[in-house]
Amino acid sequence: MTTEDLLTFPLALQGDHVPMVSFRQVSKSYGSLTVLDSLDLDVAEGEMVTIIGPSGSGKTTVLRMLMTLETIDGGVIYIDGRPLTHMPKGIGLVAANSRHLRKMRSNIGMCFQHFNLFPHMTALENCMEGPVNVLGLSKKEARERSEQLLAMVGMVDKRHQHPSCLSGGQQQRVAIARALAMRPKVMLFDEVTSALDPEVIGEVTNVIRKLVAEHNLTMLMVTHQMGFAKDISDRVCFFYGGRIEEQGTPEELFGNPKRERTQQFLRAVKEAV
Repeated sequence: MTTEDLLTFPLALQGDHVPMVSFRQVSKSYGSLTVLDSLDLDVAEGEMVTIIGPSGSGKTTVLRMLMTLETIDGGVIYIDGRPLTHMPKGIGLVAANSRHLRKMRSNIGMCFQHFNLFPHMTALENCMEGPVNVLGLSKKEARERSEQLLAMVGMVDKRHQHPSCLSGGQQQRVAIARALAMRPKVMLFDEVTSALDPEVIGEVTNVIRKLVAEHNLTMLMVTHQMGFAKDISDRVCFFYGGRIEEQGTPEELFGNPKRERTQQFLRAVKEAV
């Protein structure tokens, strides 16, 4: 794709053909280390895409770029056909300013590995904070929305508890409710079960399964849990060396991987279990 194509990409899309998330030749390096190498990736509205791969393959960098926690060195990222990392100027695009980034970031929710709840706030207050102070909802509206979401993740009875009084699985469920309270178009999950004790992982995976089954959210997930990825994903992308080495449905990628690097990775994961 040429520079001109990158600039006119949103204008060339029509109707249902607009991906909810689109990476176009996105690159990222740290010194001599290339983390993402001209990445092209589209995620359709309502699609659940899981990213797998060895450490250092660029998986989490993809999510951090979508949350604008990392800048990009080249290419453009789009959300629902609109540039995230850039903004229109004249007939082209320029690097996004902080105002544009804040506006576009409101379309994206993220759940991190370590919950990141505000320790001085209750579960309910954690969920209300964004809708009140960012979206401008009244406290009554924010409370109603937050209580509905806490009920959905099975945490409404703990709404007045602080994070220190909650288990890891309970904190992660509150974190999911908090992200959903912002009504994002895209939800990101970064190893959301890796910091949990094995006996409570099911609490969180069941909530994500419910989101997939009942809500038309576009979701990207990074995980080392291959069984969960196989069970929940519409598409699985295997990253290697900052590129998508192979992708397909869970049945295709886990059942009959074509690339040698994919086969090696899946064998290594299986042996480590």
